[in-house]
Amino acid sequence: MSESYVECMVARKTPGVLLLCKYVLIGLTVVAFFASFLFGNILFFAAIALGVAAYFVGIFIDVEYEYLYLDKEITVDRVFHKSRRKRFATYEVDKIEIMAPIKSYHLDGYKNRQWKEVDLSSRVENQPDTRYVFFYDGNQKIIFEPNEALVKCVKNVAPRKVFMD
Repeated sequence: MSESYVECMVARKTPGVLLLCKYVLIGLTVVAFFASFLFGNILFFAAIALGVAAYFVGIFIDVEYEYLYLDKEITVDRVFHKSRRKRFATYEVDKIEIMAPIKSYHLDGYKNRQWKEVDLSSRVENQPDTRYVFFYDGNQKIIFEPNEALVKCVKNVAPRKVFMD
């Protein structure tokens, strides 16, 4: 029995709206703090609450995905702000219907079906596009961005399901 272990990290691009929200909260915190000297304690507590909100927004908009392949399973963890890790999902290779690059012609037969789409990629279209799609268990479309070693390991286990175009 051969066991393979591959690990891959991908940082998600932060949406501009969330960055704007974070900076607006920081600005409101500063304004409320300095206004609390003029108008009293109620604005000081508002400044504390806004500061806490800015802190948590900052943590949850900085997300990385870690893909881990081990023993016929792909495990996806979300890493928040390079400090908090949370298990997102575990996918068994046996339940994958097809896995191919996002713009592959092999996926043409799957375009007209209704799928629950889960985007675990960086959300950036690079040149060449390194994102892959796999259809899992008949109801999920997972978009992710593995490295070449992870794709090769999955292809070794399920060669008829994985296409590298």
